[in-house]
Amino acid sequence: MSKPRFEDFFELFGLPRAFRIDDGVLAARYRELAAQVHPDRFAHLGEADRRAAVSYASDVNEAYRTLGSTLARAQYLLHLAGQDAALESNTAMDTSFLMEQMEWREAVSEARAAQDVDELDHLRLRLHDRMDLGLDQLGDEIDDQRDYAAAADSVRRLMFLDKLGREIDAALEQLDT
Repeated sequence: MSKPRFEDFFELFGLPRAFRIDDGVLAARYRELAAQVHPDRFAHLGEADRRAAVSYASDVNEAYRTLGSTLARAQYLLHLAGQDAALESNTAMDTSFLMEQMEWREAVSEARAAQDVDELDHLRLRLHDRMDLGLDQLGDEIDDQRDYAAAADSVRRLMFLDKLGREIDAALEQLDT
């Protein structure tokens, strides 16, 4: 088996290079590729072919993880467009966004301290709505406007919100036990 060459993860899955993709097509294509390249199918071949199969299977898994996550997909598209999102070093946000984050965190902290599951559920629903709006905006910035600098800023904001969502989930899980 020789490992097929592909330009990017989108090409590997036969998908357009876009933020908005069909998750059902992605999942179906993943199942097809995973079945085709499963290392057990190549166990009877020589060492080089087995290594190629394992490497290709690893590529398929990494591509699926990347394209299957909206934020990872956005970061990958920014990378392909040559836009450095500077996620590790650029945490500058406008004051209104930072104030909003402080208010969210305070509300989560108060609900957690009060063991108010209903309020945490309410916060989670509000956050999901906020994330959906942000993801719609991100799709417009990447797919429609090709404004990668704005998209990088949106990704940074969405990462803050995603982290907040994980904190709400952890608080709910803690109260559930």
